[in-house]
Amino acid sequence: VKLTLEEIAKGVEKEISIEKSVPCPECGGKGAKNSSDIKVCPACNGTGQVQRVTNGLFGQTITYSTCQQCGGEGKIITNPCRNCGGSGLIRKRETIKVKIPAGVEAGMQLTIHGEGHAAKNNGINGDLLVVIEEQEHPNLKREGTNLYYTKIISIPEAILGGDAEIPGLDGIFKVKIDAGTQSGTVIRLKGRGLPSVDGYGGTGDM
Repeated sequence: VKLTLEEIAKGVEKEISIEKSVPCPECGGKGAKNSSDIKVCPACNGTGQVQRVTNGLFGQTITYSTCQQCGGEGKIITNPCRNCGGSGLIRKRETIKVKIPAGVEAGMQLTIHGEGHAAKNNGINGDLLVVIEEQEHPNLKREGTNLYYTKIISIPEAILGGDAEIPGLDGIFKVKIDAGTQSGTVIRLKGRGLPSVDGYGGTGDM
């Protein structure tokens, strides 16, 4: 999800549209309308695995593999649901609201529990992973929780000093430029940067 520095500074709620697997409404996620249409797989007796015994020089070796007849499910549907083809799942586009805390950084991953794909046989849903993408700001550069702004001044301003207006995330700030200011001078505005995630570590400077 793309965020501006203004959104990162305050936290924001975003709506995300995704297509995911959800339980079939026709069969309730079972894959068949009637429970009597779901049979135990005769090939693996419901275990989902088949074993193969081979004789060698050092005795018998037993190997296990996924049952090909039921695909490891342990069950066979004799009359599959027409809506989902027996999978118990259909694809559906949903809009999910995600609360993003203030102070997040590019590449940070948020986990929204239970909002991922539905599992077969009404199992536990997966999670939705939201990756933060930070949009470039036209005036400010971010380093951690600190913000940087480069102000170009004329030689007379540097010699004589004066006031300068600095654009921040929540307004315009006035700073004093001392007479005789050298190129590369840093003026710090305390607490005018970004907050750390969940408030731990305080707020950065500008």
